[in-house]
Amino acid sequence: MIRLTLLIILFLASLLNLFDAPAYYFWLLAIMVSEFPVIFAGVTVAITASGYWPQKYRTAGTILGIVTFLLFISPIIRSFIISRSIKIEMQAAFGSRTILATESSAFKLGKLFKFSDSVIAYQSLVYKTYPGISLTLDYYPSQQPGTRPCVIVIHGGSWSSGNSKQLPELNSYLAKRGYNVASVNYRLAPDYQNPAPVEDVKAALNYLRQNAGNFHIDTNKFVLLGRSAGAQIVLLAAYTLHHSSLKGVIDFYGPADMVWGYSLPANPWVMDSRAVMHRYLGGPYNKVPQNYVASSPIEFVDKQSPPTLIIHGANDVLVAYEHSRRLNDKLQQNGIKHYWLKLPWATHGFDYNLNGPGGQLSTYAVETFLNTVTQ
Repeated sequence: MIRLTLLIILFLASLLNLFDAPAYYFWLLAIMVSEFPVIFAGVTVAITASGYWPQKYRTAGTILGIVTFLLFISPIIRSFIISRSIKIEMQAAFGSRTILATESSAFKLGKLFKFSDSVIAYQSLVYKTYPGISLTLDYYPSQQPGTRPCVIVIHGGSWSSGNSKQLPELNSYLAKRGYNVASVNYRLAPDYQNPAPVEDVKAALNYLRQNAGNFHIDTNKFVLLGRSAGAQIVLLAAYTLHHSSLKGVIDFYGPADMVWGYSLPANPWVMDSRAVMHRYLGGPYNKVPQNYVASSPIEFVDKQSPPTLIIHGANDVLVAYEHSRRLNDKLQQNGIKHYWLKLPWATHGFDYNLNGPGGQLSTYAVETFLNTVTQ
């Protein structure tokens, strides 16, 4: 009976690869289930195998164990399928000049058993001072010689929390492959509201350009990358600043349509998304509708917008998948080169583990995109 009970618990956890998490802590579990599938599949195999000896409910437990195992490894199977098409799809999206990532394959089974690579040394620097606040960025220098492009990374955190230390593994990965990376802190809500973060992105860009000689940055080749709230900031910056040095923008599960997003809030057991928007935009939509329109990247896409990479998981319970679909359609309508990496099993924050199924595929897409737009 203990075996069957454990397998039932694991089975319920495995369903997070198929369905949205119903509450905040289930969302955190969903990240673990989807991006560390080997651990959960291994535990399932061990418990299922314990039914070799005769016991009550042995057959029922074995069947449930097999089903659970298959659900746990489903992200692995799907990743293999996506990895077979991602090269062709990105080449179709960006044309013959597409330069693929250094990895021979977008997904490798062996990487699932690896820990994240070490983080390289970085400098924390003040890039802008306002009355009462100094903003800093963490600078990861390219590990390849010469003048190199620079990726500006903007963190998530509902516009009111988080910092430049979040998820440093991708910063180090890109630095090792020849990109300078600046992970930027910006002014947070509710003390500071839109467009303050976009102004901070512009200030960071100006600072890096002014000090390009010291940092070995190619001043004509910047790319913006943001996660969640940070993705909204970089998309808005990329589509409104019209800076010739911005060669592309990378959107990890960002809210692209703030007006639509307010009309369909997230599950309140996961996050009170309307309260989050109130803090960032100064009130509800019916009070300050102009602020919601002004903060919606989708409103500013035009035929001069830079190439865009969209990455989103279909099981995202914090930022609806629909945001990316709407942005994808708007980019298509304006003829902007772009690619949408769709991860059917993934939830918000799936890239916590670069060696997980979603982490591997997104890293491959990011490197290919950077190689292509900065050549």
